[in-house]
Amino acid sequence: MPLLELPCTLVGNRGRTSTVCLFDGGASYSVICRETAEQIARLEPLPEPFIFETASGGNFITAEYEVFLEFFLEDAPRCFMDSFVVLDTLSEELIIGATTMQKWQIKLDFVNEKALYDRRVHRLRI
Repeated sequence: MPLLELPCTLVGNRGRTSTVCLFDGGASYSVICRETAEQIARLEPLPEPFIFETASGGNFITAEYEVFLEFFLEDAPRCFMDSFVVLDTLSEELIIGATTMQKWQIKLDFVNEKALYDRRVHRLRI
């Protein structure tokens, strides 16, 4: 599964940080490492724990918390926002998964190393 890394800024209800977003279309959900999540947001318990199978297959990790974050890409006029599942052990600081990419209509351009999105999705409507 192709992956793409891009710089981004994360904003939570306790602060902000700059990091690298790993876009991974093979990941079901967007996830964040616990250390980073605790720095910028208040952890909220999930109604029921999530049990994820890792990419290595046959290994499982359990998540009990989530955070709601905004994230900014360098060329985006507005923020994206979504819920991120908090994992105690994660090889990356942050992974943007398929559900977030579908929600914001983000497509990955591997040739130019960019995240493409329809700018109309940033138009706020009620």
